[in-house]
Amino acid sequence: MKNRQLEHFDNLVSMFFTRARDKGDAPFLWAKQDGKWVSTSWAEAARQVASLATALQALGLRRGDRVMLVAENRPEWCISDLAIMAAGCVTVPTYTTNTERDHVHIIENSGACAVIVSNAKLARALMPAAVRSSSARMVIAIDEMRASQSGSMEYHQWHQLIADHPTDPDAVAARCTFRREDMACIIYTSGTGGAPRGVMQHHGAILHNCEGCCTIISEDFGWDDEVFLSFLPLSHAYEHTGGQHFPISLGAQIYYSEGLEKLASNIEETRPTIMVVVPRLFEVLRTRITKAIEKQGNFQKRMLERAVAIGAKKAAGGVPLKDKPMELVINATLKPKIAKRFGGRIKAMVSGGAPLNPEVGIFFDSLGLTFLQGYGQTEAAPVISCNRPSAGLKHDTVGPPMKGVEVHIADDGEILVRGELVMHGYWRNEEETDRVLRNGWLHTGDIGQIDNQGRIQITDRKKDIIVNDKGDNIAPQKVEGMLTLQPEIMQAMIYGDRKPYMTAVLVPDPEWTQEWCAATGTPNDPAALAEDREYRATLNRAVERVNKELSQIERIRRFILADEPFAIENQQLTPSLKIRRHVLREVYGERLTALYRG
Repeated sequence: MKNRQLEHFDNLVSMFFTRARDKGDAPFLWAKQDGKWVSTSWAEAARQVASLATALQALGLRRGDRVMLVAENRPEWCISDLAIMAAGCVTVPTYTTNTERDHVHIIENSGACAVIVSNAKLARALMPAAVRSSSARMVIAIDEMRASQSGSMEYHQWHQLIADHPTDPDAVAARCTFRREDMACIIYTSGTGGAPRGVMQHHGAILHNCEGCCTIISEDFGWDDEVFLSFLPLSHAYEHTGGQHFPISLGAQIYYSEGLEKLASNIEETRPTIMVVVPRLFEVLRTRITKAIEKQGNFQKRMLERAVAIGAKKAAGGVPLKDKPMELVINATLKPKIAKRFGGRIKAMVSGGAPLNPEVGIFFDSLGLTFLQGYGQTEAAPVISCNRPSAGLKHDTVGPPMKGVEVHIADDGEILVRGELVMHGYWRNEEETDRVLRNGWLHTGDIGQIDNQGRIQITDRKKDIIVNDKGDNIAPQKVEGMLTLQPEIMQAMIYGDRKPYMTAVLVPDPEWTQEWCAATGTPNDPAALAEDREYRATLNRAVERVNKELSQIERIRRFILADEPFAIENQQLTPSLKIRRHVLREVYGERLTALYRG
């Protein structure tokens, strides 16, 4: 099926039902049950989607109603998402790590009238928010849970709803007359002001992404019977499109990983052809591969070192003639072993969601694994560009724009994007919509350039959003504002771009410090206090109070104390009293980086 083209679809649901008719009883969704991989066929998935969609309509949900979906990656996530859209409703995916406070904001802002939750554990943070909300009136539980957890809301069981509403999938498919410009989902992403913003993704935006990705697969690799391993949270725009709708467009199988600890074994078991992952995972895999090879002795260790050295030369322009014999040896010995660890049929590993260190890409390419870095934003459904072999792989770029995507570099260097992939705006947030959408162009907030091969290179981030090593977005102002509300803390800057967790620079409140010193009989000497265990423990308790109100990805794990307050005079504050992050990073960057060692 090489160079096959994706058909033009009017909506995501029609694409799914078309694929389901084509594939029939072939396996579609896979999950581990009692230690064994069990599949749900395309036909069975279509039956469940149709029945659940009919049930949602029977419960009184109407076209345009928002339905929140809170679940870990599993077949029921995909089926629920498709059923919500098939019923004419709008999916509101939500992170499983969200706090009750996060759920309150999203339910109230989206106006979700129903929530689908996978289990009792996730319901503990969700249900108090739903019960208190002004819009939510029903909860649908995928796994069994006590009806009492739903409070005064209507309670329904996911599997029972499907059983009670048997429906012809073709009849439901025929009613799915939604247009490409109709809204499919609202995906919330952190805003610079701290409150999550709901990105309105329409059917056409995600379909546009699928069409562009399919073009790359078809033209650069050949479109066959593809297999995906879903690992990233499906509430993340990257996985929602790249790990669910893109595989559906290809008629691919999707395996749901058991988690990071079992990912390596899951890869060997499922033998994926395409992996959609964030840089942090590749860094973890690189470490594990290196350690495993080093354990095999000095010879294998030297082979790995030579492979990476040759790969670096290849990336820089070509392999010298003198290295060709060693390259042949590596191709015959080391690369087949690495390929086996990845199942033996991997076509490409696609990195997105966060910036990638080019050395990581060179490492995997050196071992014979095609590594593609992409670039995108939730506001663009989310893929804007992607490296591809036919355009020439260059790991310090994010490749050329996808098919049908216009990219323009503004006078100040900001990357602007236009095309069907661009969102229609932020839900109920005209001010932010007007700020980023101007004259049809999405202002990405990223600074970059386009090289002579048409590839985008990101050089800086105009916006303040922190993107951790897993691709999660963290709004620093929100966390910093919460920290400075504590009586012990006067100023704060959080840090963690491309890092596994958040750290911070804290300026203790001088009046509180004076009172603490008087109460404990400790001299008020800043240098000595910075090393005082009791003083730091008291500040840590203040940080922990804030952490209780934050999601896992936002929480501060470690901190350092500033040498002096942030001020205009030391150029650490602007005249309008905003912190200068680049200045603070220069002053404290080395000490902050040290917090991640050991």
